Amino acid sequence: MNKKTAIVYSFHTQKSKKVSEKVIDAWGKTGIEAVNAEELSKDVLEKYDNFILSAPTWFDGELPNYWDEFVPDLEEMDLKGKKFAIFGLGDQKGYPENFCDAIGILAEIIEECGGNVVGYTSVEGYTFESSRALRGDEFVGLPIDQENQARMTAGRIKNWLEQLKKEFK
Repeated sequence: MNKKTAIVYSFHTQKSKKVSEKVIDAWGKTGIEAVNAEELSKDVLEKYDNFILSAPTWFDGELPNYWDEFVPDLEEMDLKGKKFAIFGLGDQKGYPENFCDAIGILAEIIEECGGNVVGYTSVEGYTFESSRALRGDEFVGLPIDQENQARMTAGRIKNWLEQLKKEFK
């Protein structure tokens, strides 16, 4: 059976949409389907086995509105057997005390619903004070800092996707 992979992001954002498009290009357009996070539903989640989720951190460590609005539905679901990889945008210098918190918040919710979160990455190369995305010495996803480290984004995405292709099997 071929496992179906979706990338979920807001089609109405600027930075997250650009990074999501880079992920799609690096993954290979034929192997992934784009889903607008603002139109996410239980039916959509049931169609896929593997998910790449975009979770930019808003304000002082919050989920974007479109994720916040879907969380009550998500919490009612059984996500066993599904794998989730989360990337998020954050600003290490502007918000060092809650860098990429949204990755960690979403990971906690998914795990509580039985989903398997994959795609952990090293903290190496990042400078911040704290993050809810931390698990030991790793992030529970891929932090992207377009404000301060935009030149590193393509390489980070490439390495992360190589890892995900193995973990999604």
